[in-house]
Amino acid sequence: MNEIKTLADQLRSRMAKPDTPEVVKPKKKSTKPAITPPIVELIRGYDIKDHDSMVHVRFDRQTAQMLHHFKMATGVEVTRLISYSVAQLLERHPEIKFIIKEHLENFGL
Repeated sequence: MNEIKTLADQLRSRMAKPDTPEVVKPKKKSTKPAITPPIVELIRGYDIKDHDSMVHVRFDRQTAQMLHHFKMATGVEVTRLISYSVAQLLERHPEIKFIIKEHLENFGL
């Protein structure tokens, strides 16, 4: 019985207080300027204005989400990132170009 009276007292005290929402202070953003890694600057500087061919690519869900988050975090569009990445891949692995060239030479036979 005492529990019921105590609950009733709690409700009365709540009703007596005005309904004012609890003030939550917004978190301040860091005033330190974000340090941009050099790779992001290289990707931003990669020129794609003359790129007019389109290729449809498929990514697994996790990679596609990572690309989307990269765009949101850096402002670098996915097309620029993919173009830069493929150019770097072909530059670092010239054997890929050799395989293509060899195939094209044998294709005419």
